[in-house]
Amino acid sequence: MSTPFARLENEIVDHRFKGLPPDAEGRTVGALAAERRCLYTGGFTTPVLTLSAEAVAHNLSSMERFAARHGLVLAPHGKTSMAPQLFRRQLDHGAWGITVAVPHQARVARAFGVPRIFLANELVDPAALAWLAGEQDADPGFRCVVYVDSERGVELMDAALRDAGARRPLDVVVELGVPGGRSGVRDARAAADVAAVAARTATLRLVGVAGYEGEVPGGDAESVRAWLDGLCELAVELDKAGRFSAADEIIVSAGGSAWFDEVAAAFTELPELSRPVCAMLRSGAYISHDDGRYRDITPFNRVPHEGSLLPAFRLWAQVVSRPEPSLALVNAGKRDIAYDLDLPEVQAVRTPEGVVRGGHGLTVAKVADQHAFVVGTGEVPRVGDWVGLGMSHPCTIFDKWPLIPLVAGDGTVTDYIRTFF
Repeated sequence: MSTPFARLENEIVDHRFKGLPPDAEGRTVGALAAERRCLYTGGFTTPVLTLSAEAVAHNLSSMERFAARHGLVLAPHGKTSMAPQLFRRQLDHGAWGITVAVPHQARVARAFGVPRIFLANELVDPAALAWLAGEQDADPGFRCVVYVDSERGVELMDAALRDAGARRPLDVVVELGVPGGRSGVRDARAAADVAAVAARTATLRLVGVAGYEGEVPGGDAESVRAWLDGLCELAVELDKAGRFSAADEIIVSAGGSAWFDEVAAAFTELPELSRPVCAMLRSGAYISHDDGRYRDITPFNRVPHEGSLLPAFRLWAQVVSRPEPSLALVNAGKRDIAYDLDLPEVQAVRTPEGVVRGGHGLTVAKVADQHAFVVGTGEVPRVGDWVGLGMSHPCTIFDKWPLIPLVAGDGTVTDYIRTFF
């Protein structure tokens, strides 16, 4: 029987996949990858999003080393890429499992054999809970950890799991939020109440506390650290109250991609608890990094001795109109480009003759549905030139591209990354 990854290789290349060579129609993805075509001369059409093979490998190793150095367990957020091939590489680089946000994402992860899932939301949908109970009962090696943040939510989860006849309890962690933020209890007292209700059920097993420091108002090191200290104090108090008595280990989890240095520092100071502590970091954007938001906020800017991340994305678009001397229109727009945080950056221009230069003096002024407006006072690209764009915010780049060429530094396409959004 073929594996899910083998089925990806056997998927047929056709009109569903943007940017791929038209003459590859009917080949399998695996066969096309084996041809090792050149991105620039192999028939790829613009716009086409690419991932740098070298940057992805570098980023995987960099975060693996960071987590190991600080005694952290890495459960990267899979919503960033929704690419099982990248999940597998993250697991191969020591990840505990994959974090997801919604049931669909959990189903994708399970379809590709992810053995541990952290579902960073309170899950109250009976159909989803029945599926999850079935997954746990069918596979003793599978583990899922889910947020709880309300007594009502605990009651709904308990009822749904009892109705589903779940034979194994579902592991849950109390989510700590912040006033005015997203989900999560707002204070320690509410957390204690939710923990008490969860601990009384037979269908749930309380195993820790968690949250997301990116919701902290102010967003500076002082306020983030204060929240992280509060999360650690909550773990201590619930442990003293005996709420983790059924757990084998106590999970304390946080971590987006902006403050993982502060997460590491705070978790290092956790006191000894009644059970071993699993200090879990859930950063997800690191695998691709970017040329905007995360380039600017990555903790490696503050602690460069700890490591580095490289931007892996480049989107190539072609100049299709130059109606004014200082304006070039390229054929990529909102359907192709992340634009919710920052506009793309012009990083390279490649002529049809293969001459490449930097994008100095050129900027993207705005994007329309199918065009980006490239302006500049220097050498504006000509009609027919390819323009290489660096982009901001990985979460809204991956989701626009169902099959992404993985490209080596010399332009050779070595693989194709399938996404499932």
